Amino acid sequence: RSILNKPKEISIAISKPAEGITQLAYSAYEEQKEGLLKYILEHNLSDSVIIFASTKEKVKQLDVLLRKSKLPCKSFHSDLEQQEREIIMRQFRNKELRILIGTDILSRGIDVDGIGMVINFDTPPDPEDYVHRVGRTARADAKGTAITIISPRDQFRFHQIEVLIGYEVKKEPLPAKLGESPVYNPKVKPPY
Repeated sequence: RSILNKPKEISIAISKPAEGITQLAYSAYEEQKEGLLKYILEHNLSDSVIIFASTKEKVKQLDVLLRKSKLPCKSFHSDLEQQEREIIMRQFRNKELRILIGTDILSRGIDVDGIGMVINFDTPPDPEDYVHRVGRTARADAKGTAITIISPRDQFRFHQIEVLIGYEVKKEPLPAKLGESPVYNPKVKPPY
């Protein structure tokens, strides 16, 4: 301000999730997450789902898990050739493929309408990444669901997401067959 002559300041507000998104979360131990994911997919009728994982290794692991469970899916990651990625995206856009598993590369820059559900298998590391991930559903005034699975070490991180979006996301109880869930206590920041 001391150097410039009549400076102007522009603040760009961080976007929030669309109102058409139903946001839910489950608190689960790491060893419960895969069972919970299968449960969610088996009890959901959405014909178009994106699952976000933190690493391409986790993406590949989830691909194997879901294929063994006879769930129609493909993984989308940097080890694929560009042509393979284009084929997968075309199948997903045309509803020939129900479930797409990927990292945050899928949260920005893809334009696919009609995605009914987004599942954050791993809590995003950054609150703004959450907004981009869940923004893949409920586009153009449509409705959609965003589910986040929160491990005990990710609770503080998820709380930061809730601070950014300005409200608390509803926490659902785990299905009884998965056992008890960890207590959601985001005020305790775990060591990373």
